[in-house]
Amino acid sequence: MPLSDDQLADITAARENAQPTLRAVAPGMEKHLYTAQPVLDHGFVRVVDYMGDDAAIVQAARVSYGAGTKKARDDSGLIRYLMRHWHSTPFEMCEIKLHVKLPVFVARQWIRHRTANVNEYSARYSILDREFYIPAPDALAAQSTVNNQGRGDVLQGEEAERVLRILKDDSTRAYDNYQSMLSQDGQQGLARELARMNLPANVYTQWYWKTDLHNLFHFLRLRADAHAQYEIRVYAVAIAEMVKDWVPAAYGAFEDYRMGGVNLSGKGVEVIKRRLAGEAVTQETSGMSAGEWREFVEVFG
Repeated sequence: MPLSDDQLADITAARENAQPTLRAVAPGMEKHLYTAQPVLDHGFVRVVDYMGDDAAIVQAARVSYGAGTKKARDDSGLIRYLMRHWHSTPFEMCEIKLHVKLPVFVARQWIRHRTANVNEYSARYSILDREFYIPAPDALAAQSTVNNQGRGDVLQGEEAERVLRILKDDSTRAYDNYQSMLSQDGQQGLARELARMNLPANVYTQWYWKTDLHNLFHFLRLRADAHAQYEIRVYAVAIAEMVKDWVPAAYGAFEDYRMGGVNLSGKGVEVIKRRLAGEAVTQETSGMSAGEWREFVEVFG
């Protein structure tokens, strides 16, 4: 069970003590409140609270130029305009607070997104649970031969069994030693803040993570992408499904202009123009570096 008994009791109490509100609510997000979405083998993501909706984005955008042009475009069109032209402030009017349970090594990658408020479970004060992330067989892959930070072919047969056995044995041994060092059986023991150093990076931690929609979209653009590491990508994909229900117009624009769009350099624009004019352009005549040309060709052929 990804949620502890205490956490389930808190959620039940919150559901039973629902309060009326005059603030704007997003029906699509209401269904996600207090519901933990399982991720990986022991992790989850759940919405604790949120503020704003698509209308809040529009409201914030229109206050900057007054009501005189309110009919110039509909709300969805305005949101798409804001996304297309990289306006950020209106999207910052929406915020979300998530409760996330995740492996420590995923948390260390996630925390690089510094535009958020975070409060993490403290292993200085509490004892971490005996829960480790052990990859499913189809997530066990060798090092990529072409990408220094990516994966290659999935491990098979005896090699996969060998790696899984090492992961399980080392995780269990490290936690057993962590427990034995703590003062739980009458011995003096080691302080929790020191004993935790022996824990493996696949042990689970938890945090509350609060951010605004603009910075959340940046997180999703990087982490829900196919090139992102699988273990953080599955969290991003779960969050993206919640955001889609929360702000459907904004998420639709995000899909089109960020996830499905392509940014071109000035040289890239010139190459497109030259191709449309019938010119055969090569990497040597494009002015692009080999890397930029390779990315250009992957999209435009």
